[in-house]
Amino acid sequence: MPYSWKQLTSRQTTGPRIPLIEDAIGFVRTLPPGDQLIAAVLAGLALLSCVVGLFALQRSFLIEEPAYGGSFTEGIAGTPRFVNPLLALTDTDRDLTRLTFAGLMGTSGDGSLVPVLAESYTVADTGLVYTFVLREDAKFSDGTPVTADDVVFTVQKAQDPGLKSPELANWTGIRAEAVDSRTVRFTLPKAYAPFLEKTTLGILPAHLWRSVSNQQFPFSPLMVHPVGAGAFEVESVRQDKQGFITGYTLKAFKDYALGRAYLDRIYFRFYAEESDLELALKNGQVDSAYGIPTKDALQAPYARIFGAFFNPNTYAAFEDRQVRRALSLAINRDAIANAILGGYATPVMGPVPPGSGIELTPVIFPENRIEDAADALEEAGWEYDEVARIWSKGDEELRITLRTSNVPELKLIGQQIQTDWASLGVPTSLELFEPSDLTQNVIRPRRYDVLLFGMVVGRDRDLYAFWHTEERNDPGLNIALYSNATVDAELERLRREADLSTRLTALSAIETTVAGDYPAAFTHAPDFVYAPPRGVKGIVLPQIASPSDRFSTAATWYRNTQEVWPILAKKQ
Repeated sequence: MPYSWKQLTSRQTTGPRIPLIEDAIGFVRTLPPGDQLIAAVLAGLALLSCVVGLFALQRSFLIEEPAYGGSFTEGIAGTPRFVNPLLALTDTDRDLTRLTFAGLMGTSGDGSLVPVLAESYTVADTGLVYTFVLREDAKFSDGTPVTADDVVFTVQKAQDPGLKSPELANWTGIRAEAVDSRTVRFTLPKAYAPFLEKTTLGILPAHLWRSVSNQQFPFSPLMVHPVGAGAFEVESVRQDKQGFITGYTLKAFKDYALGRAYLDRIYFRFYAEESDLELALKNGQVDSAYGIPTKDALQAPYARIFGAFFNPNTYAAFEDRQVRRALSLAINRDAIANAILGGYATPVMGPVPPGSGIELTPVIFPENRIEDAADALEEAGWEYDEVARIWSKGDEELRITLRTSNVPELKLIGQQIQTDWASLGVPTSLELFEPSDLTQNVIRPRRYDVLLFGMVVGRDRDLYAFWHTEERNDPGLNIALYSNATVDAELERLRREADLSTRLTALSAIETTVAGDYPAAFTHAPDFVYAPPRGVKGIVLPQIASPSDRFSTAATWYRNTQEVWPILAKKQ
C-alpha cells in the first residue's frame, strides 16, 4: 500500500524501518512548512527522474520489428482477365497471380531463389533429376493441403498443347511424378542449370481444376476468384455496370507457407490508360504504381536489353564488323538514356543487362563519336562523297531501313538513331509497325535490315535463345542471325553448369565476345520504376524480369511496428 507524504513524516508510520530514510524524514520535519513543500517537490522530481531513466534504459534494449496491420492501394493500367499462373498474359494478370499463388520456389529480395511450398530439394544424376519435398503445413486458401499431386497436375496442364499455356515451352520434355503425397520428382531430358527458376510457377489446386476442360479453362469463375497458396487471397472483386472489373481486395492468407503477411490488405484499382493512372497517383486515389517516376520512386535494373540488331542476310554490308562497329559508335546513348528516357535507363554496349553479377562492357561516350565512326568506315574501305553525302564501296551505297514497334519510347529512340546515323552520312528510313504486325510480318520472317527491339533476358541469365547459332530461324530469337562457335560453347556451358561461379564466368565470356563482334548496336537497359506506398516499409526490389517481380517480398512489407525485447523478436 503506498504512503502519503503525511504518513511518511509521521512517527506513527508502521512497516519496515530504514534508518537512512527515517533520518531524511526526520530532517524534513525540522524544516519550516514552506521548505517542507520544496523538499516534497524535489523528492517527487527525483522519483520521476528515476522512473524516466528506468523507462529510457528499458527502451535502449528494445528493438523495433514489423507488426501486423495496415494496407495500401495499388493502381494498375489494365484490367485482369486470367488470374492464373498457366494463362496469365498481361502484367495485370501476373501481378494478381504473383500474390495469390505460390510455387515450390520463390524469389527473395536479392533475386536469389528460396523454397516456398517446398521444404527442401535435391539434385541428382548430374543435374537431370530434381526431387522436392513439400512443407507439411502448406495449404491452399480454401484450407486444403498442397500435395505432390497438385504439383504434377499443374505441370502436366502446362504441358498440354490443347491449353495453349505460355508456360508450355518451359516444361516441354520434363517428366513430373509424385513419389508420395509430399514428394515430387522432375526428370529433365538434359541438364539445365536454370531449371529452378521454372519451379517458381504457381501451383493449382487439382481438386478444383481437374474436371475443367481446356475449352472451359479460360472461362472458369476461378479465373476471377482464384484459389491459390500465395501470401494473399481474394476477399472481394469490384465490377462496374457493364461487368468490367474495376478493383480487387486481397487479404493476408493466414496459412501462407512462409507465415502470414504483415499487411492486412492490398487494394487494387484498374485504369484504362496510363495517363489516368498517373492522375490517380497524383490526386492520391492510389498510393502506389509502377512505371510512373516520382521523387520517391524506387529503381531496380530490368532484365532487358534494347538495341538495333543488324541482319546480314538482307543487307550484305552488315557482314563487315567494321560497318557494324561504326554504326554502333555513332549512337548517342547518353541522349537515349537521359533525354528520352529521363535518366531511367542504363546505357550498355553488350547483351547482358545490369544486375546480372558480372562486369559489363564499358560504355564509351566519345565527344567525337561521329569522327570515330567515320574512321571505322574508312578502315573498312568505304569512301564518303561530300557532294552526294553518302558512303560507298564500289557500286554499293550505305543506306539503311530501321524498323521498330509503333510505341512512343521506341519511336523516339528510333528517331535518335536515325539522326545519329544521318550525322555520320548514312541515310536512314524509320518504319513503324504495330506490335503484333511487327512480330508476325517482320521479326518471324526476318524481314528487316536493322530492327530496334528489346530482349527480355530474365533473371536466369539464359541467353541461349538470343545468341546461339541454332536459334537464328523462327521461332528462335537470334534476331541478329549471329553465329560464333565460342559463344555457342559458352551458352551451352551456361545452361549445363550448376555452379554459380562457373556460370558467371561463362556469362562474362559471352558478354565480352558478343559485344566485341557488334551484331547489334546495343543502346540501353531500362530501369524499373516503382512509386511505393508512403509509410510502407520493407520494400526490396530484386532485378526485375516482369513488373510482378516487385511483389516478390510483399509478404514482409509492413506499415505498423512494435518494440520488443531482442529475445522475443521474430526471426526474419
